[in-house]
Amino acid sequence: MRAAVIGGGSWGTALASVLGHNGHDTRVWCFEKDIPEQINSRHENERYLPGLKLPLPVTATSDLEEALRGAELIVAVSPSHVTRTVMRSAVPFLPHNTPIVCASKGIENESLQTMHEVLEEELPPELHPYLSFLSGPSFAKETVQKMPTAVVVAATWERVAKIVQRAFSNDYFRCYTSNDVVGVELGGALKNVCAIGAGISDGMGFGNNSRALLMTRGLSELVRLAMRKGANPLTLSGLAGMGDLVLTCTGELSRNRTVGLELGRGKTIKEVLAGMTQVAEGVRTAKSVHELAQKLGLDLPIHEAIYKILYEGLDPRLALQQLASRELKSEFQLH
Repeated sequence: MRAAVIGGGSWGTALASVLGHNGHDTRVWCFEKDIPEQINSRHENERYLPGLKLPLPVTATSDLEEALRGAELIVAVSPSHVTRTVMRSAVPFLPHNTPIVCASKGIENESLQTMHEVLEEELPPELHPYLSFLSGPSFAKETVQKMPTAVVVAATWERVAKIVQRAFSNDYFRCYTSNDVVGVELGGALKNVCAIGAGISDGMGFGNNSRALLMTRGLSELVRLAMRKGANPLTLSGLAGMGDLVLTCTGELSRNRTVGLELGRGKTIKEVLAGMTQVAEGVRTAKSVHELAQKLGLDLPIHEAIYKILYEGLDPRLALQQLASRELKSEFQLH
């Protein structure tokens, strides 16, 4: 089929690579003007995935209308904080009755909306049944290197989820389906905040015990918020929840864990972000989670501590002391 990928960052390029490997004519829309020439002439995204060759069916353009012309599958992979603007610009060129799979992970700061809610606001109602959302433990670099990977795609219309599943699945990239859009989206967004916390712990020199503590209790908080928003808790024990959490909290390629590592080593968030060329979604998502938890009346102490470190300058060691001094309780009494 003809596929359009909106977003030429590392993850957008990786998903385009999977589609191209599967024989789909895949055109990537890139915000950066230099990337299309790199992909079209050298079959490589030198800015985000240097040294990794892309399949021949993958081409690129900086013209959104050209990218979407004739598309039979659309993949939206812009950073979450610009997804609304980019997709609003794409509306005049979107083909009708075409599956749209969003692979962006985040919660808008201003509206506290997930990408599903954002797209339903920006896209015409007749396109809403064709929306789906892809998440799961998957680093872009390893995906392009064809390392075995599994993800999940959620849609309210099962037929759409299965179309996306067939388009992406192959001998190294396995795609499962789900009807839990809320769970898949929130699992993919909130795990990035937990990864910052795990990175902080590692950067401060703590060991595996501490990382396991943050991951497990962070997951508990993640599940609590997702369930309040209507998610199925089983979703959070799968690829989009625990799977993505493990990857992002432990993997050397995790941008969010890297942010935490530098914070744990004493840098300020301003210094950390100044040295990064790619988006760490967890930084913005931490602010959204803080405000969403207040709105819903939820107690999420680990996520709150990470928010205060990022936005209020709380010293990580003081944050740890505050967490350790909380009232003792049963592990599952809050569920």
